[in-house]
Amino acid sequence: MLVSKRVIAKSADSPVSRPLQPVEERRRGSRLLLLLMLLLAGLALTITLAVTIGPVPINPLTVWQIIGSHLFSTEPGEWSRAHDQIVWLIRLPRVLLAAVIGAGLAVVGTAMQATVRNPIADPYILGISAGASIGAVLVILFGLQVFGLYSLSVAAFLGALAAFVIVFTLAQHQGRLTPVRLILVGVAASYVFSAITSFLIFRAHDTRQTQAVLFWLAGSVASAKWSFLVIPTVVIIVGTAILVLRARSMNALVAGEETAVTLGVDTNRFRKELMALSALLTGVMVAVAGAIGFVGLIMPHAVRLFVGADHRRVLPVSVLVGAIFLIWVDVLARTVVAPEELPLGVITAFVGGPFFLWLLRRRGQAFGGSGR
Repeated sequence: MLVSKRVIAKSADSPVSRPLQPVEERRRGSRLLLLLMLLLAGLALTITLAVTIGPVPINPLTVWQIIGSHLFSTEPGEWSRAHDQIVWLIRLPRVLLAAVIGAGLAVVGTAMQATVRNPIADPYILGISAGASIGAVLVILFGLQVFGLYSLSVAAFLGALAAFVIVFTLAQHQGRLTPVRLILVGVAASYVFSAITSFLIFRAHDTRQTQAVLFWLAGSVASAKWSFLVIPTVVIIVGTAILVLRARSMNALVAGEETAVTLGVDTNRFRKELMALSALLTGVMVAVAGAIGFVGLIMPHAVRLFVGADHRRVLPVSVLVGAIFLIWVDVLARTVVAPEELPLGVITAFVGGPFFLWLLRRRGQAFGGSGR
């Protein structure tokens, strides 16, 4: 099949249209590897500093000694039992959960923007977050503790799953899934689910429960425990690996329907796969941390400013950048108005809103402007 000149011109700036020479490919690979190593070092430093910061400051060396004593069952050193509990039971699980959620939101944001070919897409555009909110609100307001300690997380995930099924079913037309229809159905479903949540909150009579719901809706990792880390970590690692393996197909999808078909990508089936995977990842994250906005929207754009549009580079870099970003957001959330805490969504909105407006002015053409 021949590619028309119009398709070639349209995809001239896409990562699939410019085959690289072996030398250039190796150079880019080396730069990417160096960047990933620097980001990994930055993540390790961020985790260390985040654990040390709090009402009770702890020396970074002591932090790693405490971690080592638990990982390798060594004898306790010269630190108090209180420091041990603060590091191992409170701060470290919280910091690691923030890293996992930040990484997952950034990856899903990248996948969603490729799925719908829209720069303002984020993990919550499909109404999944709003569906999860209904499940969480039912548990918080009406005490539906069917699954004991994990009732909130399970209810939120089931709500997210139900929302995905509804949106997925309604968005299809004659067996096909188009970006525009997907966005429209997702937005409409979000409004309906949000209205249900608002009605449930309005009918609540306990002020404390209402505050708990509003706090959860804005996102938090304050309830982090080691037992909460396993499932989201495994799901996000596996999901990210799948997306990295399909990075070339994502590049083709972003380049355009005709280009993707020419390159052998079944766009309808691939969109469904991306949507299902994104829904699963989003549901798991919302279930353990609530709805944290702007991370999945701004992280992919921030990464593309430095590594370009090729998803083979964007995805792994987004994982580390998203993790580092949300860790520092959580540090601010628990220190800015201490001893009170801010919901994570408040800080991500303060940071993400101005950044997105700046990006809108800088890359006007990519967002529908004239580019002049």
